Amino acid sequence: MIDVLTRMLRTGVLTEPGAGPEDSAPTAEILHNSLYGLLGRALSIRHVDAGSCNGCELEIAALHNPYYNLEGRGVHFVASPRHADLLLVTGPVSVNMEEALKRTYDAAPDPKLVIALGDCASCGGVFGQNYASRGAIANVIPVHLTIPGCPPDPVTILTGILKAVRTIRLTA
Repeated sequence: MIDVLTRMLRTGVLTEPGAGPEDSAPTAEILHNSLYGLLGRALSIRHVDAGSCNGCELEIAALHNPYYNLEGRGVHFVASPRHADLLLVTGPVSVNMEEALKRTYDAAPDPKLVIALGDCASCGGVFGQNYASRGAIANVIPVHLTIPGCPPDPVTILTGILKAVRTIRLTA
């Protein structure tokens, strides 16, 4: 036991320091205020998992924790595409999800805004296009914005959502 303690004292702390406030990434507070300022109301998102490995879903779930607090800021995930302002699609489109994704897209009200989240959704990722996968989301439905990453972190997801809302707001 003494040997372990002396080795720990000799070695010191081996972990990296946490990110400080001097990071160039925008804070969640700024992103939320910008979203609400652009829309003037809450943003409703319908998430569709088209066949992903759930890495992107874990990052989306992190958006609900107290640090990002999406629900408290007026960004809601809805169960029906009929209530959605934006479709957030993850994963490559599996053959079995192709029809469901098309129906979800058709059920969403105009203007239809679609974000392909993660490398698999943008280009097919490691799954590619084969007998079981249609590949990228854009091969099945129109995509307005892709957010790269495997998986993208929550701030990148929020930044992408803000960018998509700005583009649809400018064209409307």
